[in-house]
Amino acid sequence: IRDEDSGYNKNLFCIPKHYEEDLEAVFIPHGLILDRTERLARDIMHDMGSHHIVALCVLKGGYKFFADLLDHIKAVNQNGDKSVPITVDFVRIRSYC
Repeated sequence: IRDEDSGYNKNLFCIPKHYEEDLEAVFIPHGLILDRTERLARDIMHDMGSHHIVALCVLKGGYKFFADLLDHIKAVNQNGDKSVPITVDFVRIRSYC
């Protein structure tokens, strides 16, 4: 996304009432994020080959993305030629400083 990009008109999306006044535009639609997340899952499975996957989620901010990514990884894992073990763990970070 270039700095001068104005994004998509917010009227093209279903925006919750409590966000309507705070939003000017949508820069990345949810569907595009889901598509890229699915592609990332496929790339991870391809790059990992038959190696055990250890998925680590940083709690609070990353849980939704992590859950979506893990769902896509599991789908690719179940529908692919081979199945690899996946271990899931979580960490909580007190501060980003």
